[in-house]
Amino acid sequence: MPDQATGSTVPRRQLGRRLRDLRGRARLTVRAAGAALEWSEAKIWRIETGQTSMRSLDVEQMCRIYGAPTDTTASLMALAKETKARGWWLSYADVINEGFDVYIGLEEAASRFYWYESELAPGLFQTADYARTMIESDNPGVPDSEIERRVQLRIERQSLLTRVTAAPQLDIVLNEAVLRRPVGGRQVMADQLDRIAEVGDLPNVAVRVMPFAAGLHYGVMSGPFVTLEFPLNSNNQPSEPSTVYVDSFTGALFLDKPHEIDLYDKAFKEIWTASLDEAESQKMITKAARELRKS
Repeated sequence: MPDQATGSTVPRRQLGRRLRDLRGRARLTVRAAGAALEWSEAKIWRIETGQTSMRSLDVEQMCRIYGAPTDTTASLMALAKETKARGWWLSYADVINEGFDVYIGLEEAASRFYWYESELAPGLFQTADYARTMIESDNPGVPDSEIERRVQLRIERQSLLTRVTAAPQLDIVLNEAVLRRPVGGRQVMADQLDRIAEVGDLPNVAVRVMPFAAGLHYGVMSGPFVTLEFPLNSNNQPSEPSTVYVDSFTGALFLDKPHEIDLYDKAFKEIWTASLDEAESQKMITKAARELRKS
């Protein structure tokens, strides 16, 4: 697998934003644009939120309806070709839940993560046994072969933490419940805690624990979330807007409006401050692993 492969996610999002801006300047609602293009409103929404790749001819048609200048149209048609680039994870397309490919692409492109987890070890830290336990529980009746492909996908995602080129910085806070819930049994959980401690020793990863003793804190209200930041471009501006990813039982949210980012930034700063520092957190993690092995 290459050191860094963002696939089509970032170009799709960039194209979607620019097309949305053009539609706004043309003073067309999503419904009006859909009617003019003879497309559904849902299709326009998927395009503007970067959920789908685009053909150059379709982009040309949209630009014509939106009254875009010739040079803008040419630029966006070229960008459309990039939306068909395949990231390594698309070889697992048969086991990726709808929309999660977008997140994986953003994960690969991110330069920094601010992450809070309340109940379970994050996917980037999971051992194969821990991941298998979770995936089997979430997919009853699914064949073993598919379970194993899902496990392998999760494990392959973890290579971004140690890649040679531009490994991202990850600041993460785990609620103490993550340490105390013996997912998969005591041995599996003890091995999982060892893995968390191991990842926490990486120079680009900082792991903190939010102890139960902290009482009420921002994470209780926010729930688990990840804020992704992206590298600067040649103009010293972020190549992508910061994005908050919230995964819920009914689906995922991608939030990138400034007031949304500000709210989650404030929440993470409060969570980070209220948690144990890295040294104390490592002690708690290794102690929890020892306790599991004693019994």
